[in-house]
Amino acid sequence: MNHHSYCMILTTTGEQEEAKNLAAMLVKAGLAACVQIATITSTYTWQDELHQEPEWLLIIKTRADLFRKVEQALQDHHSYDTPEIVQVPITQGSMAYLAWLDANTTNQSNQ
Repeated sequence: MNHHSYCMILTTTGEQEEAKNLAAMLVKAGLAACVQIATITSTYTWQDELHQEPEWLLIIKTRADLFRKVEQALQDHHSYDTPEIVQVPITQGSMAYLAWLDANTTNQSNQ
């Protein structure tokens, strides 16, 4: 197995179809091994107003060295003006899962 660092990248969308499209794009491009989509309710302030709205949370499983490419892909295709794009490091994981993650993400970080 390669010795990469791994992470989850979180983003949200306001529409389920957009979440599905972003997830498919990232997996097909080899930028993510897996993207999970969960329905959530977000409470936040935007343009000085309190909002409480349903959103779809994408949990993107990938290698840390692909973060900038995932970030760029999300910025290029996301409908939000300022999408949430945060990285959460994976500090431990089963060897089999991490090997699968390696096998399902691009091995050319500098494409």
